[in-house]
Amino acid sequence: QMQLVESGGGLVQAGGSLRLSCVASGRLFSGYSMGWLRQAPGKEREFVAVIIVRGGSTYYSDSVKGRFTISRDNAKNTVFLQMNSLKPEDTAIYYCASRLGLFSRPGAYRFANEYQSWGQGTQVTVSS
Repeated sequence: QMQLVESGGGLVQAGGSLRLSCVASGRLFSGYSMGWLRQAPGKEREFVAVIIVRGGSTYYSDSVKGRFTISRDNAKNTVFLQMNSLKPEDTAIYYCASRLGLFSRPGAYRFANEYQSWGQGTQVTVSS
């Protein structure tokens, strides 16, 4: 099972930026689809962004589209989440997650149970 370690979270003012990183252990990182999901206090874990293996297509939740960018560096076994124009409602624990290959059906990347490995999470707090 892939080990994932996130970093880059912190406290930032509204309108600011953060860049999250997730380093994966193991081989064949390029064969995994990688996602970011988040969980705010009292809420369910929700999809943020994903980069799909074999082509690198990216998808975003409507709430972050145009503000966040997901990318990956296969040589460094790392996936990134660049977060710009942050809002207080972006406050959450951000989790990196992976799935070997493709998802079970189109759009399934939105569901947490589609991912096979998870990091421990990194806290992002946006003050108003």
